[in-house]
Amino acid sequence: MDQSILYILLIFAISFGLTMLALIDIILKDFGSTKTKIIWHFIAIIPILGWLIYLIFGYKKGQQKKPA
Repeated sequence: MDQSILYILLIFAISFGLTMLALIDIILKDFGSTKTKIIWHFIAIIPILGWLIYLIFGYKKGQQKKPA
């Protein structure tokens, strides 16, 4: 019983970390419009699967912002 709780916590911790990385990546990229960027933010915060959806479909859509 105790081991299964640890596995569940590990899965949630990894998912949380990957979600944070996806959100940081979204913040640092330019998607052409603010509306698109907001949509990707909402997709990325879907529990467990949001970061995976962003990685598969949205990661290559944005362009890195040029430094000023």
